[in-house]
Amino acid sequence: MTATPDDCLARNEWICGDYLSSRREILLDAVIQHVQLTSVSVLIGLAIALPLAVLGRRWGWAAGPVLAVTTILYTIPSLAMFSLLLPLYGLSSTLVVAGLVLYSLTLLVRNILAGLRAVPEDTRQAARGMGYGPIRQLLTVELPLALPAAMAGLRIATVSAVSLVTVGAIVGFGGLGNLIYSGMNTYFKAQVLTASVLCVVIAVVADLLLLGIQRLITPWTRARP
Repeated sequence: MTATPDDCLARNEWICGDYLSSRREILLDAVIQHVQLTSVSVLIGLAIALPLAVLGRRWGWAAGPVLAVTTILYTIPSLAMFSLLLPLYGLSSTLVVAGLVLYSLTLLVRNILAGLRAVPEDTRQAARGMGYGPIRQLLTVELPLALPAAMAGLRIATVSAVSLVTVGAIVGFGGLGNLIYSGMNTYFKAQVLTASVLCVVIAVVADLLLLGIQRLITPWTRARP
């Protein structure tokens, strides 16, 4: 059928309600993939960053090398990073996750380590005086006090991952980045704008969610009236 003059898709407008209604399933699938890639990469990054930060805190000599290596990884351009990982993971979602994990380490390790270092020494001494061993002291004293700094790093790493996921479109696993990339190639304005806005929405929602969790688990940091 020939499109009517009122058809915003035919006019290729930036804002088009018909695009949202006709591509609902495509958009939903892209959002789900985007959230999955972001969540998995940040969680794996956190699982790796935590022991590295603890190692750097326990043995001061290890902090420099750990921070240096993670910082170098963060300076590698995303396209170069994916190219370096390509022989290991091939054209797969694992390739994207691996790249995002490496990028998240700098932000997570640095903030967790800063939080651990900020724990007052007299607090540690008090814990040891009460008979706390190293592990118990870490789990019940140091990590809880380091949570504000750690959560700040987690928020930044998550928002950064939401943005970097789009680069995965070059290997076909970029979530909303796939739509942005194909829309730019075909100059499909509504698709580019809609996918871009959804990326921003995901980043904002994720940041607010983590902020809410932070306030919930660190009630002592709330400002008193």
